Amino acid sequence: MQRSRKRRRSFHPLRFFTFLAVVALVVWGIVAGIRALSPSMPQESGSHISAETASPSILATVQPTPTVEPTPTPIPQLSAEGVRSPYAYLIRLQDQAVFFDQASEEKIYPASMTKVMTALLAIESYDDLSETVTVPEEIFAELQEQNASVAGFSPGEKVTVRDLIYGVLLPSGGDASLTLAQSISGSEEAFVQKMNEKAAALGMVNTHFTNSCGLHAAEHYSTCRDIAVLLTYALKNDTFREVFTASRYSVQPTNAHPEGFTFRSSLFANTDGAFSGGKILGGKTGYTSDAGLCLASLAEKDGVEYILVTAGAQGDHHTDPYHIEDALLLYGRLPGANEA
Repeated sequence: MQRSRKRRRSFHPLRFFTFLAVVALVVWGIVAGIRALSPSMPQESGSHISAETASPSILATVQPTPTVEPTPTPIPQLSAEGVRSPYAYLIRLQDQAVFFDQASEEKIYPASMTKVMTALLAIESYDDLSETVTVPEEIFAELQEQNASVAGFSPGEKVTVRDLIYGVLLPSGGDASLTLAQSISGSEEAFVQKMNEKAAALGMVNTHFTNSCGLHAAEHYSTCRDIAVLLTYALKNDTFREVFTASRYSVQPTNAHPEGFTFRSSLFANTDGAFSGGKILGGKTGYTSDAGLCLASLAEKDGVEYILVTAGAQGDHHTDPYHIEDALLLYGRLPGANEA
């Protein structure tokens, strides 16, 4: 009896590869369908979507969102009612926001506001403010001829640089200004060149100095805006700020003043600086018959500091201090901390 034999199936390569191809097509179709149904799916690393081939929904996810700039809060401009100074410029110190601008870029004669620059250069020129300087005798004839204000130093007196800087800013001493100018540069003319170079470096484009004291000269001019630029810079110096905001200062005993002597701020001789909600911290007054009454000042209201420069008020040393009255008026009109 013969055993039955199972018949072997032969291997057909063509059929096998055809089957694999069909399976691959089915899998590809399934994946493509899933992607079409889920357009927000993240693409594989290294893939690229072009603007031509991407769908609108995909473009929406990759295009940058435009930046919207915030609208700046408008600064309230103060009323000019009652202001006697024809030139004035009031700014917030921290960001230079302007609250009052009245012909601030018109040419003015700065008078003794000039001494802000003189004092600043002296502070920047000396490493040691305790250094002793001798007051030159020859400076007094010109000061007397010009009827210039003096701090009270004597010819040949040996004083410190610090004494002289206080003498420049508080009593507006021409004797202190000229002594520093000669000590620093050898002559006032050379010192004035430094003043003009510093003004140019600070961007005081409408300013030109011819002397260190602020005595009137046709070519000695500035603007309220330029003086504000100068004062903004100067107040960054701690020593300048300390002197500028002092109300009085005592010179220690010297060879000419064995008991020493004291001078006071020309600003605080006329006011305590208080106004509604704040106080004037310091300032530099100025006056000539051509310049009128001038004032560059620093004030604080509700913890915020402001600078005001005024010039040209019609008055003199025998009238009411209109420059100071203008400062108190304008500072008093500033908005409070919750209003600004």
